Amino acid sequence: MGRVQPARRRSTDHAWLLTAPLALTAAVCSTILALIEKVEVADLPVAGLLLAAAIVAASVPVLHVVTLRQGLALTLTEIPLVVALYWLPPLLVAIIGTVAGLVTQVYRRASPPKFWFNVAATGASVSVAALVYAVLPASSGGGPAAWLPLFVAVITNNVIGLGSVVGVISLLQGWEAGRDILRPASQLLTAWVTSIVVGLIILIALRETPWSALLLVVLAGAGVAVYRSYARFVRQHRTLGELYELTRAMSESGKDGTLPDALLGRVRKIMQAEHATLWLPARGRHPEVLLTARVDERGLLDQPDVPAIARERAYRTGETVAFGARLNPDRNIAPDLRRHGVKDLLVVPLRSGSAVIGTLEVANRLSDIGHFTPSEIPVLETVAAHVAVALENSRLVDRLRFDAYHDGLTQLPNRRRMTAALTEAVQVRAPGEVVAVLLFDVDDLRRVNETLGYAAGDKVLVEVADRLRASAPSSALVGRTGGDEFLVLLRLDSAEAAVDLAARLREQIRDRMVFGELTVDVETAAGVAVDPDHGTEPALLLQRVEVAAIAAKSTPDGVQLFNPALESRSLHRLGLAADLRGALDAGELEVYFQPKVTLRDRRLVGVECLARWEHPTHGVVAPEDFVAIAEHTGLLDRLTETVLREGLRRSRDWPDTDRPLNISVNLSGRTLTDPQFPNRVKALLAEYGIPAERLTLELREDAVLDGTDRMVPALRRLREAGVRLSVDDFGTGYSSLSYLRRLPVHEVKVDRSFVQGMATDPVDLAIVNAVVTLSQQFGLAVVAEGVESELTLELLQDIGCQIGQGFLFSRPLPYERLAAWVEAHADPEPLTAADVRRLRAVP
Repeated sequence: MGRVQPARRRSTDHAWLLTAPLALTAAVCSTILALIEKVEVADLPVAGLLLAAAIVAASVPVLHVVTLRQGLALTLTEIPLVVALYWLPPLLVAIIGTVAGLVTQVYRRASPPKFWFNVAATGASVSVAALVYAVLPASSGGGPAAWLPLFVAVITNNVIGLGSVVGVISLLQGWEAGRDILRPASQLLTAWVTSIVVGLIILIALRETPWSALLLVVLAGAGVAVYRSYARFVRQHRTLGELYELTRAMSESGKDGTLPDALLGRVRKIMQAEHATLWLPARGRHPEVLLTARVDERGLLDQPDVPAIARERAYRTGETVAFGARLNPDRNIAPDLRRHGVKDLLVVPLRSGSAVIGTLEVANRLSDIGHFTPSEIPVLETVAAHVAVALENSRLVDRLRFDAYHDGLTQLPNRRRMTAALTEAVQVRAPGEVVAVLLFDVDDLRRVNETLGYAAGDKVLVEVADRLRASAPSSALVGRTGGDEFLVLLRLDSAEAAVDLAARLREQIRDRMVFGELTVDVETAAGVAVDPDHGTEPALLLQRVEVAAIAAKSTPDGVQLFNPALESRSLHRLGLAADLRGALDAGELEVYFQPKVTLRDRRLVGVECLARWEHPTHGVVAPEDFVAIAEHTGLLDRLTETVLREGLRRSRDWPDTDRPLNISVNLSGRTLTDPQFPNRVKALLAEYGIPAERLTLELREDAVLDGTDRMVPALRRLREAGVRLSVDDFGTGYSSLSYLRRLPVHEVKVDRSFVQGMATDPVDLAIVNAVVTLSQQFGLAVVAEGVESELTLELLQDIGCQIGQGFLFSRPLPYERLAAWVEAHADPEPLTAADVRRLRAVP
């Protein structure tokens, strides 16, 4: 079934298509009347009185029907017409009616097409009515025999007049608009009959005695007063009903966000205006709203016809702006409004408390004879008060709905919204595509919060959110699902494409962030899971992408695609979390020792203490697994203290008192944020009776060289206590060597990834050379980690590196094997007192 299209509206100039036939009809009927009837001079005074009565009657509308841009005014012209038809010749009646219509249109200042149409319609209807009365048999008396011809003639006049109006409106605006004119048909017929009956009563009274005219004038005055009161009551009742309907519609539409649609059309109808416009300037996260309901357009428009000067003045001053023939216009804006064809205008401010949040305006009262009056300003202001409350409630509901599904800090969708979006995405997936879930975990956010404060951490999160929004494809949905976790959802061709996208986004995020004088390096780990390869349930996909993100922290490139082995490892770690506390309580963790030697003569200079855990069920647990568990379960301090105590005890019990055992212990950057840690170290040294210079504390580069001085106080206290300090895994954090000069450290350990690549990669060789050279210039010792070949050893010796550590010399050993290893590899030749025990390389 086809859709009914709205009729195309024509210009009012097309009214001439009916004006000409109506004028011709009036001329023909008048000619016929002139041939069959003669006008006597004695009839002219009566004709003048009736003409005046007709003009007055025509100027007092009883019922005003507005259809779109056109108005139909129903008047009391039936009363003088009844009297005129009875007492005057039909030709003179036709002339009186036409002249009355002409004078009325001049008074109303109608537009030319409407002016001539109304004059022609009046002339045609009254001419035909006079001709009908002339041909009907009439009685000279005042009884029922005279009533019927008068009744038929007057009804004919009204039917032709109404038919002309319906015809022209249907021609200009479509048959639906013409049909609307006929809707109050019963009311129209009642008004016609009542007016005819009143006219007959007046006729009878005048026939009995002309003096009755005095009483009729008094009665007419009282009737006009009563009518005006009644009309005012009807208008008020109608306005209250429409206000109630408007309030109810706004209340219902506020729940689904269609408030402007429900509002503007009803406001326009209440005020009988051509345009109704709502303007809400941009405020907060709400954009500007400028919508207009127009009488001849369906839906809302965003291009109002009224210039902005009026609404801006109302918004700025907080006062109503009025312009029109019956209003006191503002002289400053009147010229501009007239240039834009504005006939009359009301603009009222919308208030929320004492603040103005926007404006509501109506323009151009419908029909040429209608104008806004001062009495309608309070009506529009009342409407505006209801509208302002509804808008604030709607915005409040919208805000609550937004807050329920968005993160308050970054304004990104939260976990609830992302889960709902993922649920929808996996339900509608095209063949050959995958729904990719990318999770980005911001590393060391807790460190930023603890060191620089939560405000700095919030800035980092907002910057990460902005970079993800700017870098992600337009089809992607970016959200924040946790404290330091961001989720990206989108459709892609394959899992490989998802991994590539995750790598690109990670590179965009990890660029240095600058906040004023503060510079922060941010690392992220990215996990990837796709539907359907890794599951079709949203909860399962979110769980598995988190597992992948955790695993990504241990990968070189920081990106990990989910695979089942990761899940088993994650479950394995979860099961070990409870066992780690028990292992620490029972002393089940062991400490192994890996020797550090001089590269020129391989003399022992110390050992690095490394924790090892052999689980009674799962066997040997990888250090990175239980260290990560300790960090996430709050056991890191206990683990550090366990290794420190065991290392200090073994150093104290070392049998060769002439050659004491120096130890090195790894620390987390989080440990140094504890202001009591230096005191605990000094207490342990005193407890075991170990000189502070035998202890070296190693910190990862990304922990100590983070661009801030947050750890400097603790480092200085440790150095003042005599403890040696070392920067571990140097080279992986992209830190500047010059920054080392600001830190109270003694040693730099070159990361094993560069040392092991020296023999094959010139870039790695150049990096190690630069680190060794500059560190020595700064007075720092250099330790090369991961020395596993003779060629690497020779290269390190050539560039002047002093100390090495790696499998070429020894693997990490339990304490019992360490003493035996030292004895087994000692040089049998006698040494001088100044010599340090020399070791041979392990074959």
